[in-house]
Amino acid sequence: MGLIRSCFSFMVGTVFGVYLAQNYNVPNVQKLCNTGLVIAKHIEENYRKPKNRDSDE
Repeated sequence: MGLIRSCFSFMVGTVFGVYLAQNYNVPNVQKLCNTGLVIAKHIEENYRKPKNRDSDE
């Protein structure tokens, strides 16, 4: 009884998530995160301060 009681909310959440994914247009979260990381890298590369070179002195 203890195992079923402790896993009940996990099982209900999994079933509900599967139902939502099959019946509604749920966005792909992994693709959204990857797009955000690519944009963040692009912004960082464009606005990064140039490195100081010791050989110029």
